[in-house]
Amino acid sequence: MPSPTLKTVLFDLDGTLADTAPDLAFALNQVLIENGRAPLPFEAIRPVVSHGGIALTRLGFGLEPEHPDFAPLRQRLLEIYRENIARETRLFPGMDELLAHIEENGMNWGVITNKPGWLTEPLLDALGLTSRAACIVSGDSCENRKPHPQPILHGCRLAGSEVRECVYVGDAQRDIEAGRRAGMQTLVALFGYIGEQDQPGQWQADALLDTPQAIITWLAGR
Repeated sequence: MPSPTLKTVLFDLDGTLADTAPDLAFALNQVLIENGRAPLPFEAIRPVVSHGGIALTRLGFGLEPEHPDFAPLRQRLLEIYRENIARETRLFPGMDELLAHIEENGMNWGVITNKPGWLTEPLLDALGLTSRAACIVSGDSCENRKPHPQPILHGCRLAGSEVRECVYVGDAQRDIEAGRRAGMQTLVALFGYIGEQDQPGQWQADALLDTPQAIITWLAGR
């Protein structure tokens, strides 16, 4: 059983709670095709997904945000993605069991993501998770985004817990930085979108875990 001092598990969305890469890859490749470019292999896109539309547009077109074509391309990418928000997106294997374990043990859980609300909300609705989440904090819910701790602290308050009663799970360095700056325990979801250049062992998280089942084991040891 989890310790009474741990009440809330907070999750990043893309690459931690849900495997959104197939639908984001589809959207990027549709924009590339529309612009007369060859689609990219899924393996090239997957590690970039956690870094959002800016990183995906940069990957696909080799442009920086200052370029005049960048903003329209990114907006088109997001529009196509919104139209296909849950085409292939699913929870990671074992995540259903993890969420059930949290709820069955008297804890709650929430989502803290840099994804904008107009994408976060329909996705969580499509996955049937909105009513179960104790908090949903999107990239535009607060003045600051991760790695700033503000969204993490905001989510913690919405979930009704103190910082010491929360743990944040993410698959990107900014997730762990945000959680640590907020003063809570952090876990790296190694099953997420970890790139070859990433070094999660240096992010100073409390644990690096390979599966949602491993998170259950970690929680049971608290």
